[in-house]
Amino acid sequence: MLHFKKRAVSYIAGRLISGSNSCSVFDPIHSAYFNYSGTVFNNINIYDYTRSSYLTGDSNSIYDYGTGQYISLKIQGHQFSGYDYETCCYFKGSVNGNKINFYDYADGTHNIFSL
Repeated sequence: MLHFKKRAVSYIAGRLISGSNSCSVFDPIHSAYFNYSGTVFNNINIYDYTRSSYLTGDSNSIYDYGTGQYISLKIQGHQFSGYDYETCCYFKGSVNGNKINFYDYADGTHNIFSL
């Protein structure tokens, strides 16, 4: 999965699981905060300021207008998992407080983001 999508999915999962109203996610790889706006609870409708693009849908199926592809997302307690249709690969993760641990099966990497 492309890194900007990992960040966006982590932001969405983090907000859904934690209930946070955060408008940004910290990405330690870039040592920077990345901003989003919109709703993430019943329906997902967020704007990614970095890419000037929307992500919309529900917690099961999110459409990324920037890539024109879907992302599936399943939430179970503090865990999440899903599938990126652009790269045809699975991912999983967990949320603990404001920390989001993201594992990408495509490249075998762990990323930790924070709200």
